[in-house]
Amino acid sequence: FFSYSAQSLTMALKLGDTVPNFKARATVVGDMDWHEYINGSWAMLCSHPADFTPVCTTELGTLAAAMPEFEKRGVKVAALSCDDVDSHSGWVKDIEAAGYSKGKPVTYPIIADPVREIAVLYGMLDPEEKTAAGLPLTCRAVFIVGPDKKLKLSILYPATTGRNFDEVLRVVDSLQMTAKYSVATPVDWKSGDKCMVVPSLSDEAAREKGLDFELVQVPSQKRYIRLTADPSAKARAAATPGQPLPSFPAPAPPA
Repeated sequence: FFSYSAQSLTMALKLGDTVPNFKARATVVGDMDWHEYINGSWAMLCSHPADFTPVCTTELGTLAAAMPEFEKRGVKVAALSCDDVDSHSGWVKDIEAAGYSKGKPVTYPIIADPVREIAVLYGMLDPEEKTAAGLPLTCRAVFIVGPDKKLKLSILYPATTGRNFDEVLRVVDSLQMTAKYSVATPVDWKSGDKCMVVPSLSDEAAREKGLDFELVQVPSQKRYIRLTADPSAKARAAATPGQPLPSFPAPAPPA
């Protein structure tokens, strides 16, 4: 059982595009309609080359352990692999037993794409990596979708490189904040760090929006680096007076 909306299969998704809908089988939910699954929420779709592969197993275990962080941010999660649901169900047992899930069950659906129709629809195939039968593998794609079903971020990793879910959560924090406030996040930004007033906003308009800022002096004397406090942190503090601001724990240092 599989169907998908009419869309060119030759064009890659661009930021701001409405993501294509598809219907497919998946673990946890059974029959999935992707747009209905999103249903006005933020969502993440991440693809995996194949079941019972080592890097994918570490990723999906880590994702299971990180699910409370995605749920806290209101992000619905789904994974995809180019095998069928029965294979996925057997693989889940390995994912949960391998240690990377830290005892957490795999509660998100894993979508079946055995003939790679969704992978083609989303431009997820890795031309350099193939199965023993010569079929292309999916790359490690991450798609973050907004409540409006538009693509907000995409990251493509090769099949041989595992992704970093700390970074995915960091960019979700940035996307959700910058969708609400007239700010941008600088290099290595984390929730609670200083942000930047967007260049399109005048000094006066920034202050009217409550974005008090400090100007970074540069030789050109141009007023384009304006640092301001994280407005979402101020909003959280106002909502829970006297309570410490929540923060995402930093990755553990290497042993």
